[in-house]
Amino acid sequence: MEVAMIPYERQEKILEALAQDELLKIEQLQSILPTVSISTLRRDLKELEKSGRVELLAGGAVKICSTASEMPIAAKAALYSQEKEAIATLAAELVHDGDVIYLDSGSTCTALLHKIINKKITIITTNTSVFTIQQETPAEILLLGGRYNPVISSLNGPLTDANLQTFNFQTAFLGANGIDAEKGVSTPNLVEANKKREILNNAKTAYLLCDSSKYGQVAAVKAFSTEDVVIISDAYNDKIGELTQIIYPN
Repeated sequence: MEVAMIPYERQEKILEALAQDELLKIEQLQSILPTVSISTLRRDLKELEKSGRVELLAGGAVKICSTASEMPIAAKAALYSQEKEAIATLAAELVHDGDVIYLDSGSTCTALLHKIINKKITIITTNTSVFTIQQETPAEILLLGGRYNPVISSLNGPLTDANLQTFNFQTAFLGANGIDAEKGVSTPNLVEANKKREILNNAKTAYLLCDSSKYGQVAAVKAFSTEDVVIISDAYNDKIGELTQIIYPN
């Protein structure tokens, strides 16, 4: 006999389904969760709506709440550009010839890409900004397959997660939308959060590239705990500094 899911488990399944298809009707959710009644799904959706994680639409449709959506990569790149360049410079000093690294999507990780592309390294990435590089480079770039998210120039999903199992990284450089001493490191996208956890499992050392505007910010989905990574930022934060090392300009 199958054990009934608790509300938290059901709601996580709902968010996971919406992360894949973005817009679903309640009948479609019921087919994904056949052991859950329509009335129970409606209650779960009401709870998720109250918490600001989904938006209920006319006709019984539901989608991830727009307040939890990602800012387009081009817009993010223009914000705190000097801080991101400083972070990328610090991170580049940690990359050496012969390294096999993972490089995440995001504007700060893209800034790092341009600083390490002329090193004799292997870069494994889901960051589709690599397509802007149109000359031969000493670095070997391996782009993992997956579902393309043009808003954040990223690949993710089950194919990406499966491909990640093939690799062991000496170093992983990750991005995120927020870091909080209590809530950890977070992102608006459940699929991106799952991907980041897979990367952490396969990395010897992991760094989070995080400008100081993200201190104290909390997005919809927790990706991992603050203690799981070393932070590279443009400034120190006392609360987060109690939990993990922060590398920042002197």
